[in-house]
Amino acid sequence: MLNKKNVDDLKDIAGKKVLVRCDFNVPLKQGVIQNYKRIDAALPTIKKLLEQKAKIILCSHMGKPKGEPLPELSLAPVAVALSERLGVTVKFADDPKVTSDSTKKMAAELKDGEVLLLQNTRYRKEETKLEKDETAIKFAEELAALCDNEIFVNDAFGTAHRAHCSNVGVTKFVKESAAGYLVEKEIKFLGDALNAPVKPFLAILGGAKVSDKINVIENLLGKVDAIIIGGAMAYTFLKAQGYKTGKSLVEEDKFDLAKSLLKKAQDKGVKFLLPIDHVIATAVDFEKKEVPAGATVKNTDGLDIEDGFMGVDAGPKSIEKFSEIVKSAKTIVWNGPLGIFEVPEFSKGTVEIAKLVATATDNGAISVVGGGDSVSAVKKAGVDKRISHVSTGGGASLEFLEGKDLPGIAALPSK
Repeated sequence: MLNKKNVDDLKDIAGKKVLVRCDFNVPLKQGVIQNYKRIDAALPTIKKLLEQKAKIILCSHMGKPKGEPLPELSLAPVAVALSERLGVTVKFADDPKVTSDSTKKMAAELKDGEVLLLQNTRYRKEETKLEKDETAIKFAEELAALCDNEIFVNDAFGTAHRAHCSNVGVTKFVKESAAGYLVEKEIKFLGDALNAPVKPFLAILGGAKVSDKINVIENLLGKVDAIIIGGAMAYTFLKAQGYKTGKSLVEEDKFDLAKSLLKKAQDKGVKFLLPIDHVIATAVDFEKKEVPAGATVKNTDGLDIEDGFMGVDAGPKSIEKFSEIVKSAKTIVWNGPLGIFEVPEFSKGTVEIAKLVATATDNGAISVVGGGDSVSAVKKAGVDKRISHVSTGGGASLEFLEGKDLPGIAALPSK
C-alpha cells in the first residue's frame, strides 16, 4: 500500500487537465463553514498543480445526500473558501448532475493555471454504488472524461476506505493516477507507525464498543509494546474479569472475546492497561450533551462501579497510571476517546491523555491521532500543533490500523 506514485512524479503536466479528488466534507451551519481543516489540508497539492500550470478540476462529496441535490450540502461555500486561500478565482460548476453539458463546457474552457470545483459528487446516487451497480461505472467514466482522460490525483484519505466512482472508478479511465500530498502523508505516518515503529510502541484505543475495535486490537497485538483501553469498551473487559460495572455500557456477548484478547496480550508480553478508577454518574443527557439536573457525579476509589451508576470517564488514578506508559513511548497511535468526551464534565481524561501525548511528542515520540473525537480532543486541549500527525480520515485510519487494504489507495500505482 505504501510507496505510491505521487504528484511530484507527474511530469510535463502544463496545459493538461488534472482531476483531483479532495475531501471537502466540511461541517456547515446555515451555509457557513465551521472548520477549514480539510480545505487547508488539500492546499499543498492544489498549489503544486497550479505552479505546474495545469488545468485543475476538483471534486469531492459533502454529507450524505444519497443522490438528492440538497442545497444545504452544496459545495458552493467551499469554492469561496478555496478562492480566498489560493488567491485565484475558483470557478464553481453548480450542476446537480455533476457531469452534465454545462460542466463539460466549463471544464473544456479551462485555461492553464485555472481551477474548477465540481458540485457534490454524492448528488449522483451512482457515486457510492461502484461495487454494487454496473451502471455506476458510467459516472466514473464521465468524471474521467472531464480531464480528457489524462491525469487523476487522489488526495482524499477520508474516503480511501470506500471504493467509489470518484476515487477508484476514475482510475480505470485515465492515463495516469497519483497520490496527493495529503494521502502520501497519511500513509507514511500510519504505515511507519505500523510497519517500522520506534519502540516502545503504544496504542491508545477508546470508544463505545469492543466490536468496533476488535480487528484493530488483534492487528496491533502483534506490533505494540502496550495498549491502553478507555471509553465504554473498557467496561466490557472489566466485567469479563468479574468487576462490577453498574449500568455502564457493556457488550455481554463479547466477554469471551475480551478474555481471549487479554490472554493474547499476556502471551505476547504486551502490557494491556485498563482504567483502575472511574468518573461515574447516575444519568447523562446524550442529546443535550450535559449532566441532567439532579444527577450524581463522583469518582470511584477502585475498579468496581456501584449499581445505579455508569462509567463516564477514566478517573485520576487511571490517568496517573497511563501517564508513565505514555511518557516512555516513542511511537504512539491514538484512536477514540477515554470517556463521554462530548459532555464537558466527562472530557477530562481524554484531554489529559491529549496533553500527555503532546508532551511525549515534544520529547521525541512520533504520534498519530485519528478518529473524530480524538482529533477534537487534541484541539480542545490546545495541543493539535504538537502532534506529529492528525489524521483527516477517521474510518480510513481505523481500517488502516486493522491492517486492511484501502481501495482508494490500492487503486493508485506504485512508484
